[in-house]
Amino acid sequence: MVSSIRSLGVSGIGGYEVSVECFLSRGLPNFDVVGLPDTAVKEARDRIRAAIKNAGLEFPVGRLTINLAPADQKKAGTAYDLPMLLGILSAAGAIAMPGRENAFFGELSLTGELRPVRGALPMALAARRAGVEKLFLPAANAAEAAFATGLTVYPVPTLGALLGHLSGETPIQPIEERLPDAAQMGELPDFSEVKGQENVKRALEIAAAGGHNILLSGPPGAGKSMLAKRLPGILPDMSREEMLQSTEIWSVTGLTSAENPIVISRPFRSPHHTISASAMAGGAQLQPGEVSLAHNGVLFLDELPEFHRDVIEVLRQPLEDGVVSLSRASGNAVYPSRFMLVCAMNPCKCGWYGQPGNRCRCTDNAVRKYRGKISGPLLDRIDMLVEVPALEYDELKTRKSSECSADIKKRVNAARNIQRERFGAALGCNAQMGQKEIAAYCALSEKCDTLMKNAYERMGLTARSYDRILRVARTIADLDGEAELLPKHIAEAIQYRTFTLEEEAK
Repeated sequence: MVSSIRSLGVSGIGGYEVSVECFLSRGLPNFDVVGLPDTAVKEARDRIRAAIKNAGLEFPVGRLTINLAPADQKKAGTAYDLPMLLGILSAAGAIAMPGRENAFFGELSLTGELRPVRGALPMALAARRAGVEKLFLPAANAAEAAFATGLTVYPVPTLGALLGHLSGETPIQPIEERLPDAAQMGELPDFSEVKGQENVKRALEIAAAGGHNILLSGPPGAGKSMLAKRLPGILPDMSREEMLQSTEIWSVTGLTSAENPIVISRPFRSPHHTISASAMAGGAQLQPGEVSLAHNGVLFLDELPEFHRDVIEVLRQPLEDGVVSLSRASGNAVYPSRFMLVCAMNPCKCGWYGQPGNRCRCTDNAVRKYRGKISGPLLDRIDMLVEVPALEYDELKTRKSSECSADIKKRVNAARNIQRERFGAALGCNAQMGQKEIAAYCALSEKCDTLMKNAYERMGLTARSYDRILRVARTIADLDGEAELLPKHIAEAIQYRTFTLEEEAK
């Protein structure tokens, strides 16, 4: 007898439908799995056999052949355990074959308990697109899959519970979508804890409001890392679409859980400088890298020159296109990677170049070599270059409290809402504007044009840096609630390009 069970799989960060076909025939006992299964899929034979016996059922005797269709696509992971088991029981006549409106996936333990798998949300979204009405999956994955609206999601704790539901004896209650409580995520570091550095706080506010890339340069102890790590507290709220996009990526890498089934706050990724280029862009098995995990959020690179040159250059395509294209032995994939790049660096290897007290022992050649690790094309893709000076003693001892992150975030959210109304679903923020949007929303008056022309000629700007100044100026105007760009907006945006690593090294 032949049975067919609907299931799902994951390729890259997207789900697709898999049909689990089981054929039970006479002959010597044998259990074959075909359809390009990996080792984890093949090992399901032993898990399924034990789970069936521990559920009080008889494992059928005969020749079993299971085909995972489409047979020309590689199948990986343990998500096929449950549909394969149901296919065997259906082919043997032990249970009625589930209707085509049902789909199943999940890993089985030897006792019949269902364990969570990676990629629950992408598979649930694929099930919805395929017309599935009811989705049965491990209870630990149910809260995540419930965000795929249009599906009835059933959390299955054990094989016995599922069989009881299918027979109509003990129905399982479906789960509904529920956002986790933001209070459970813990408190974020606050800008009110930072003394001084008001110009840097202003720059970070602009960067957060428009999604602009920013580089902070200054001596050790100036507060570069401290300021950057407080950035999540002022980032704009995520839309539902952004939540689902980020959760799909995090889900296939195993970063979601039953307690935190969906990404509700913008990702903040801070990899160590020893990271490899493969881990930054994407792994050998087409796993998303840091540039994709930071999608819709922030990628923070502390001590930027300490990163390997090839790792830094990997950032070029994601910064320009918002996607990363991977070509590996296991296949090809294109992942979203629209993130805000935040970098911090010292002025030299020892960190004290240009500081009072003659503490720096680096030669001019050593300083140039240190900064030369950051290529001009990468710097050209950074919207704002900000110097973070060392704090004065009076700033350190002051008891005056600074503005809190909550107040700054209100202004950031207001500016981002203006951008959403302006661009609709086409773009997310000012940093993503193309030439068409720049021409439409960054028109320059005569005074603004004169200001930009002088800056372009004196500073030796490129066409790319010219566009980035206009994008930053548009964000500054949005923070001020102005529809048109004014000279003060242009002047402040130009200020964030006046500091360059080359000039500082002279």
